[in-house]
Amino acid sequence: MASKSTERENLIMREALSAMRSLGGQTTRKEIRREIREHSDKISEQIVDEQRTSKKSGFKYHPFTYRSNFAIKHLIAADFINTEDNRNLELSEKGRNIDLDQFDANKDVRAISEPGFMRGKGSFDKRNLDDDDVESWREELLSALSKMHPKKFELFCRGLLTNMGVDIDESVGVQYVSDGGLDGFGYITSDNFRTTRVALQAKRWEGKVSAPEVDKFRGAMDKYNAEYGIFITTSDFTRDATRVAKSGTRIITLINGDKVCDLVAKYHYYVEEVTTYKLKSFYTDSE
Repeated sequence: MASKSTERENLIMREALSAMRSLGGQTTRKEIRREIREHSDKISEQIVDEQRTSKKSGFKYHPFTYRSNFAIKHLIAADFINTEDNRNLELSEKGRNIDLDQFDANKDVRAISEPGFMRGKGSFDKRNLDDDDVESWREELLSALSKMHPKKFELFCRGLLTNMGVDIDESVGVQYVSDGGLDGFGYITSDNFRTTRVALQAKRWEGKVSAPEVDKFRGAMDKYNAEYGIFITTSDFTRDATRVAKSGTRIITLINGDKVCDLVAKYHYYVEEVTTYKLKSFYTDSE
């Protein structure tokens, strides 16, 4: 009988293929996990978000990240996924055409991938499994934001939103402590010179933002006749919050901690890009 670990990985294989199809066939591991977290009816957001602490090192880690990386490594070895740089993933013809209702991970994938691993073709080195989200600077950034003085956090939000193209209204501003209304208000002008009123909310929370918080924000938008909203948090949003944000006539853009890091990197906002190198297997092979 298959172990629980194998069963979990097999389930992730199917959900990963389904997620890649929903994402258009080209994506990254991080986006696959995000798609599974938000839309899978087989894997809950609690499973994806679960965090543990290593008894040996004391470092925190997400078990789902490791399991999903193992699952994707199997899919690559069995030619369901193509990749040239181990970062950008693309469904192969095989991956696009497989009937997921009839998909059997043991027969369709493991029967092909495991013999290769047994011969030493592609060892399971955890250091090489993840693509782009096990980056220490992201954790350092979010940790720094959580410890910032409210005034400094306000400065951070103003700068980030300005880089995003939002013309901040100084009379409302972005404030760390809200009075139940908006944390900020601004304007975005599109390429065709149409200006849109934008409501802003920024929360430094450890727990996930729930649907009632998104509903409350939408209600506060009425005061300023905002046409759409941007909700920023250093943590994340529940599935229900994501669903509520997309409902109704006024869509709310949700920016979680991971996307905050993406925006900071995109606009080089108080960060410095560093180029480094990773050794290939030539240097680590025994022969």
